[in-house]
Amino acid sequence: MAPRDEVLTAEQVSERLAALEGWRGDTSVVTKDFEVDYDTAIVIVAEIGKAAVDLEHRPDIDIRWDRLRVSMTTHTAGDVVTELDFLLIARIERIAGSYGVR
Repeated sequence: MAPRDEVLTAEQVSERLAALEGWRGDTSVVTKDFEVDYDTAIVIVAEIGKAAVDLEHRPDIDIRWDRLRVSMTTHTAGDVVTELDFLLIARIERIAGSYGVR
């Protein structure tokens, strides 16, 4: 496994995103919109928050009445995508999936 703060190349980011449903982005940010009702989004965000604290990483989160958008970049590495972003993506996918959200 790569170090958490390893800056990923455009090719690495593209390959990783291709393996993930709904995620998009480039070397500066990765984003996914989840179709989910507001109440469920609030619960999911609380769990994402716990995962973020655990990993010492802070995603940007936007909640709308029918959508939850999560965006990430590693600010401490200069606002680029790193392995840490994909570690948090894996946790977010597990959390959302546990609520039947893809």
